[in-house]
Amino acid sequence: MSSTPPVAPSAAAANPAEPPEEIYAQHKKVYPREVHGRFADLRVLGATVLLGLFYGVAWLNWDGHQAVLLDLPARKFYIFGLTFWPQDFFFFAWLLIIAALTLFYVTSLAGRLWCGYACPQTVWTELFLWIERKIEGSRNQQIKRDSGAMTARKFRLKALKHTVWILFSLYTGFTFVGYFTPIRELTTELAAFNLGPWEAFWIFFYGFATYGNAGWMREQVCIYMCPYARFQSAMFDKDTLVIAYDDQRGEPRGSRRRGSDPRAAGLGECVDCNLCAQVCPTGIDIRAGLQYQCIGCAACIDVCDQVMKKMDYPPGLIRYTTEHALSGQPTRVVRARTVMYSLLLLTLSGGLIYAVSQRTALQLDIIRDRNSLYRETDTGLVENVYTLKIINMDDKPHRYELKVSGGQSGMETLRLAKGGHQIKVAGGEVLSLPVSVSAARDEVQHTVNQIVFTLYAEDNPELRHREVARFLGPPTSGRRP
Repeated sequence: MSSTPPVAPSAAAANPAEPPEEIYAQHKKVYPREVHGRFADLRVLGATVLLGLFYGVAWLNWDGHQAVLLDLPARKFYIFGLTFWPQDFFFFAWLLIIAALTLFYVTSLAGRLWCGYACPQTVWTELFLWIERKIEGSRNQQIKRDSGAMTARKFRLKALKHTVWILFSLYTGFTFVGYFTPIRELTTELAAFNLGPWEAFWIFFYGFATYGNAGWMREQVCIYMCPYARFQSAMFDKDTLVIAYDDQRGEPRGSRRRGSDPRAAGLGECVDCNLCAQVCPTGIDIRAGLQYQCIGCAACIDVCDQVMKKMDYPPGLIRYTTEHALSGQPTRVVRARTVMYSLLLLTLSGGLIYAVSQRTALQLDIIRDRNSLYRETDTGLVENVYTLKIINMDDKPHRYELKVSGGQSGMETLRLAKGGHQIKVAGGEVLSLPVSVSAARDEVQHTVNQIVFTLYAEDNPELRHREVARFLGPPTSGRRP
């Protein structure tokens, strides 16, 4: 006799009339309603400035070349008159650290303002939504058309919308590549259908990414793909500025006539119009409380204030506020985390500005000859051989003078040979120069001695670089007791 216990019938088998529960909910397209107001105007202004900078800066010239050009083949980055080389990569890492800390600082103070006003996904999605409304009409017209059968007019509108989206996406990819290949040269190559394979690949790849993210995925990028929404709660506290619905004012919600006293009817000030949910680009209802899908765009604030104005109620039922303010407690702007972020940002930003201002367009690397540690000549000299890598990081050629001194070693009669004292290096050139340094045997006091190479431009004494090197001698040469 089997000892297996009887298996309970599943819920679907027990009640076949109920549909089986789905593990994954099917995506439903979000149709954000167009809204106007002060925060909408700020978003439009921010998007206009950011897009204008992205598409416009690529065409600016500075000192005879593109103002911002990341020339990877030549290993030179031009940033508004400054030329950076691979040796300057730590500046880029430094800048990324400052950008990350700035994002954390803004988030701790003002929540997800970056997401709502400046994030590239938000900016390009707003532009694609604007194109969609211009071609397909308002939210209600789009919903009605999408729920109906395919007609000739519907096909024409959809085809026109996607054509405009694709063309704009390709131009976005073209502009992106224009920051790595001079955009005027890229334009000439494109007009002659002579694009290189890498340029063509990145134009189509970046264009496809723009078209897919801003045209199709939209809010799904913010909800499912962006990690920022997941860890932002670690930077939030009850003094962080968020968008919140004041349920003490709004509840219980319900419809009523304009100008009526809500308290007399036993209602709150929320008329339950659902417009706050209709304008949300991520499709949430802010009245359900703070949610990670909220990007802080304030569209719900604009539309709710308009409804409050029509009902002769005070604005601010949905507003930028803090959890402390909602509960009647004072909000503290100055607190431990904001002070810490402020000090870190001031220190790092000041350090970066100082480092860039003190940076010289000259680099000197010294490589010792590993085949021989030192050589003793017939004339009683100890000789070391080096290879100097002189990098002229300026766009103009310079004639440099090279000197060597004993530093703290006490050697005063160092001699340079094989490389001469004057070196001419073209702009952007890396010159490999073999030199030998010799000293009198009785001056080499130690086995390992410190010497200093000094290189400076004759036409610009401020263009100077000092580099310390080791000078090796015999183990017992001239040692003091």
